[in-house]
Amino acid sequence: MVNGTLNDLSQLKQSGFGQPWPRHGLNLLYWFAHDYIDFRNGKMVSISSPHDNRFGFHKFKNDDDDHIVPIENLPYYEVGNLNAPGADELPNYVRAEYNQSNRDSNKDRIIVHQDANGNFNRVYVTEHLKDNLKQFDSKKTYCVSQGLLQIIKNMTREQFLNKTSKTQEVHASQPQISKPEVGGVRNRPQIREVTAPLDNSCSCTIL
Repeated sequence: MVNGTLNDLSQLKQSGFGQPWPRHGLNLLYWFAHDYIDFRNGKMVSISSPHDNRFGFHKFKNDDDDHIVPIENLPYYEVGNLNAPGADELPNYVRAEYNQSNRDSNKDRIIVHQDANGNFNRVYVTEHLKDNLKQFDSKKTYCVSQGLLQIIKNMTREQFLNKTSKTQEVHASQPQISKPEVGGVRNRPQIREVTAPLDNSCSCTIL
């Protein structure tokens, strides 16, 4: 089952999702929050229906013995498999480090659940088991709160990676991650975030 709810950037970093390089989960989550979804009247809407199979979306079969997300009547969809039809629509920065010979470069996924009106009411991040690419790791499955998704949406990718990546590698495929210089010559905009304890209820509500 789900291992709790991520409510802020520090919890996302501590979860280890999308890390270390060459995993693509952090860039995938940034694209999802910043470009794929929007918030209208307290609802989470998407630029296209996952049913259309754009960006590699496809139905998630929650039929393993160890259900990583709650059993629901309405469908779940997953995105993040860089081999899936339509995944070539994902931005280059999400796909840049993909290497078929390196399983870690394609192990991260986002799972979404739709309500009866077609809005997203839950978002999860997860990863494949180390030695089984057909099953996901329930201990590495987290609900992502709408509050955290809104924080990510208001950040640049540079700011987001600086806040959430544990590694300092800089790759040619992505912009140089800048750091504040001594004396205040160059300062990044400050991102305010609310730090909250890990919530095991997985309500995914706006904080």
